[in-house]
Amino acid sequence: MNSAPDESLPPPMPDPVDAPQPQQPAASLSHQHETLLAQLARDFLRERRLERRWRTVFRLFWLLLAALLLYAMWQQGRHVTQTSTPHTALVEVRGEIAADTEASAELLLAALKDAFKDDGAQAVVLRINSPGGSPVQAGIVYDEIKRLKKLYDKPVYAVVEEMCASGAYYIAAAADEIYVDKASIVGSIGVLMDGFGFTGLMDKVGIERRLLTAGENKGMLDPFSPLHPKQRAYAQAMLDQIHEQFIAVVREGRGKRLQETPETFSGLFWNGEQAVHMGLADHYGNLDYVAREVVKAEDVIDYTPRDNVAERLAKRFGAAVGAGAVKAMKEMAPIR
Repeated sequence: MNSAPDESLPPPMPDPVDAPQPQQPAASLSHQHETLLAQLARDFLRERRLERRWRTVFRLFWLLLAALLLYAMWQQGRHVTQTSTPHTALVEVRGEIAADTEASAELLLAALKDAFKDDGAQAVVLRINSPGGSPVQAGIVYDEIKRLKKLYDKPVYAVVEEMCASGAYYIAAAADEIYVDKASIVGSIGVLMDGFGFTGLMDKVGIERRLLTAGENKGMLDPFSPLHPKQRAYAQAMLDQIHEQFIAVVREGRGKRLQETPETFSGLFWNGEQAVHMGLADHYGNLDYVAREVVKAEDVIDYTPRDNVAERLAKRFGAAVGAGAVKAMKEMAPIR
């Protein structure tokens, strides 16, 4: 049987999915798009401004750094100013005495000239802590000290800390007096030339040395070639001559104070106490003692040149790597 629908019941509710969605006006959508585009434009401009600001900051930083480096380079060798106040002028001789070190003749001569020229400097003190090095560099410094002493009529004192050996003692011999600690190492008045010979090893492993020269002695002291007796005698004669130059400097500098023995110029070294007894040194004392009791000018001004900022940065970033390699090649058999 068919029954008629109950008209008393409410009509069924429409499905929300099927229900028509309200449509946003086109003007509202256009406004939202414009707002979004405006926000993106503002963000883009803000980032561009920040980028420009940081770029300006970095440019100013590098400009300031370049200015500092130029100023540091300009200031090299100008670490002290002339002063009329009485003082003791200090020049440090530290480390190896060689052309490219802090104890090179170039740097030491600049410091010595400044120290002697200063009217307030009552005396010049060389504070030495060095194992020696190049006899050429040491000889240049020695000769300049003698010249400046005569020109300015100022006393020079050498104060030895841990070590004053070989080329360092060559320089100290120019001083009027040498002060040491009882345990300082002093002496080593000799000359050496060292190297290696690999000919035996090359024979064992079957390596052939092919060396072409124009001049029979051009390959002299080549570590991969045999050392001929004639070349050995020539090198020894050269070392003996340099040794005699060293001995003459010590005798001139120390005079009658030197108590020579057969071992004085043999290359041996002694402690400070023995050096005083042998006449290689004069007294015990440090820098403060010499400035206070000997020079009578307790105020000490350091004239020693130091590595500037530009040099340290150059070395740190590898500018000295190539120079080091060239130096190693040139110093296959250094004399010191």
